[in-house]
Amino acid sequence: MASDNSKATARAQKAAAERAAQAKREARRRILTIGGVVLAMVIIIGGSVAFSLVKKNESDKKLEDAASGRSDYGVTIGPDDAPNKVVIYEDFLCPYCGELEKRTRDDLAELAADDKVQVEYRPFDLLSQLGDYPIRAASAFSVVLEKSGPEVAKKFHDLLYEHQPSEKDPGAVTNDDLVDLAVEAGAKEADVADAIRNVSNEDWVTEATAEAQKAGVSSTPTILLNGKVFDDGRTVDDLAENLIAALD
Repeated sequence: MASDNSKATARAQKAAAERAAQAKREARRRILTIGGVVLAMVIIIGGSVAFSLVKKNESDKKLEDAASGRSDYGVTIGPDDAPNKVVIYEDFLCPYCGELEKRTRDDLAELAADDKVQVEYRPFDLLSQLGDYPIRAASAFSVVLEKSGPEVAKKFHDLLYEHQPSEKDPGAVTNDDLVDLAVEAGAKEADVADAIRNVSNEDWVTEATAEAQKAGVSSTPTILLNGKVFDDGRTVDDLAENLIAALD
């Protein structure tokens, strides 16, 4: 009887030892599996981050190249030898562009007059899916620039933002209204009226938009300061304030 009990005890101990060994093997397998999954996730995430950084660097390089020379599709204030250069890509319907314009116009004009900065405003079409106003306004701007020169075009540019329609109602500003604003800016009605009403410079807008897209611009406003993307600010007001502070 004692021998039978000893054998039973030995079998129980052996079975317990086998179960313990199996449990260790299962635990090791789970750890290795989890570790493999984590490693794969790290590789995937790391690769994704690296890819994103590469794409961002490529995009920034395109913008830097675009900012290195003056565009044929914009208006400039300030001297060529100013110590700072600012480029602003904008859409005349973009409310954030309107807010930036309101917050920076006077300061940028003063800094340009003091030879501290050269600012180039480059309008293009980003928001015409909301209505054709961005095309009509940019075409009108190019007509004024062509027929009346950069000084009048800059005044017209400013008036377009002062009378900017809502994204919800872009048709509120008609082509006749654009003609009136052009005349208010100093253009001769006979020189610009027909071309503005007929959106005659739509090709100019298409080309300006293509140039902006080639430079990697995908949002408005996009600001470049001395060839680098300037995005120091969580809000447009912050962005405006920090931009002026960086120039003053």
